[in-house]
Amino acid sequence: MDIREATVEDLPAVLTVFDGAMLATDVDAVRQAIDRGDLLVAATEGRVLGACLLDGEVIEAVAVRRARRDQGIGTALVEAAADRRERLVAEFDPRVRPFWASLGFEIDAADEPDRYRGVRD
Repeated sequence: MDIREATVEDLPAVLTVFDGAMLATDVDAVRQAIDRGDLLVAATEGRVLGACLLDGEVIEAVAVRRARRDQGIGTALVEAAADRRERLVAEFDPRVRPFWASLGFEIDAADEPDRYRGVRD
């Protein structure tokens, strides 16, 4: 598995991954992230397994294909993002709190109810 910056050719697969995780993402925002080099993908043999969408220091979305979850792909994507940023920020719901905590994010309640905000410096 390789972690790399996404290309325009990856766009349909990335949108499928985000949709499968029920993450609301805007096609234009994803395309702009590709242009900026702010969309990372985990891929093997040309198939996108997961994606991480960055906007500055903020992780807007991270998702892995359902059949490939719990294999370290999400962790690898966030670690690759950390290699590119001095600080990362993510907002998420309670069910994925253990994932973010395992990656060293300091977690507090977010402004929205039933949401958390994690920061990793």
